[in-house]
Amino acid sequence: MTWLGALILTGGLLWASTGVAQESPDQEGHFKVTDPAGLSGEDAEEVYRKIARDMIRGYALSGQGEVKSYRGWKRFNRNPYRSAQHGERFVNNFANKPGEGFGDPDNAGIFLPGTILVKESFSVTGTGAVFSGPLFIMEKMPRGFLAASRDWRYSMIMPDGSLFGMTKGDGDANVNFCIACHEMVGASQDAVFFVPEDHRN
Repeated sequence: MTWLGALILTGGLLWASTGVAQESPDQEGHFKVTDPAGLSGEDAEEVYRKIARDMIRGYALSGQGEVKSYRGWKRFNRNPYRSAQHGERFVNNFANKPGEGFGDPDNAGIFLPGTILVKESFSVTGTGAVFSGPLFIMEKMPRGFLAASRDWRYSMIMPDGSLFGMTKGDGDANVNFCIACHEMVGASQDAVFFVPEDHRN
């Protein structure tokens, strides 16, 4: 099984019931997306509003400091969008104050140590079921941390709060693919994938 297949399987099922992104008759808060292939940005935002609280609760079980604070940071996309680099999940992008250059890709340059970029994720299956996804974190570490990653430390927190991996930490090998994938954009973007232009705030 590929890493992508493994990640898809480890997502946490949030809702899969009846309705068109509406509350189901069982009053348990369940809903289903009836046209997942044609999900608009506005619809994706509605789905996100319904699941955000549970996503955040799950991530918070990790005890990681940035997980407790990132929701107060600036969000750089106006609605969730599908990210091919993150298993075709819908994602939201946040950055702390040192990372606010993330919103200006043409002038972002090299990010300073202390920059933290956070990407939430969720999936909508072909049948319309909604799954929480991993929380992806990039933290720019002091120069010399790891040349191969351009000094970024990658972490992935699963929907249940468990740590899938962290660069030079627990599960280090599990996030090596992050380094390889981000290296595709190279030095000019400091290994950072920016929000696609049509989804920026």
